[in-house]
Amino acid sequence: METDIRLAVLIDGDNIPSAYLKEMMEEIAKYGNPTIKRIYGDWTRPGLAKWKDLLLENAITPIQQYGYTTGKNSTDSAMIIDAMDILYSEKVDGFCIVSSDSDFTRLATRLREAGMRVYGIGEKKTPKPFIVACDKFIYIEILHPVKKEITKKESKTKNKEKAPSNVIIDNPSEVIDVITPEVIRLISSTIYDLSGDDGWSFLGDVGALLQKKQPNFDPRNYGFNKLTPLLASTWVFDISEREWGSSRYKIIYVRNK
Repeated sequence: METDIRLAVLIDGDNIPSAYLKEMMEEIAKYGNPTIKRIYGDWTRPGLAKWKDLLLENAITPIQQYGYTTGKNSTDSAMIIDAMDILYSEKVDGFCIVSSDSDFTRLATRLREAGMRVYGIGEKKTPKPFIVACDKFIYIEILHPVKKEITKKESKTKNKEKAPSNVIIDNPSEVIDVITPEVIRLISSTIYDLSGDDGWSFLGDVGALLQKKQPNFDPRNYGFNKLTPLLASTWVFDISEREWGSSRYKIIYVRNK
């Protein structure tokens, strides 16, 4: 993960709850250095008042955008124009677009065509076209669940047929998806695509290819902090830890049973 790349963070203030900001900025720091941080909205509206103190704490520049016409979101246009200006300034290596709005689909596609790395952050309701237009898409619900809609008891019930008794769900209150047969097939086919003659695949390569195939794939969606415990919970994959040369580190390989 290239944590030293320069990122432009553009936030749709009309579309994202302010309660997620702290965890969201911590997540973005995993992927790069946010050198440009801007949030867009009509700051004369009372609905954006909760953002104001948070912006000072996180050094985010608010961009005023009046709603010129009722029912139309002028914030989207302002973000798109600024994104293209930043692109041509050549001051960043990638973008993080924070919104659940499909209107940014074409923007994400255009930025990637220009060689930019594009991360998307939005709610679970985000339309699929915007999700697949990004290199990686993160659901904000897994970063900081404001309303824990799934209890620990419910999450165990949903996963009891998929997880052996010795596998623990890392974050039961943050489960926003269940491990379906489609997810199993995606993982299985990815392992097969990368496997050698012995059927084993390096887990790091598996995770990278899963991200390319499905940008919103994230073990945290299923209550696991890492890919390894997610695979162990399904019963259908073999996992092997191996020594890495003469170092003390170990690398993990997986294969289909």
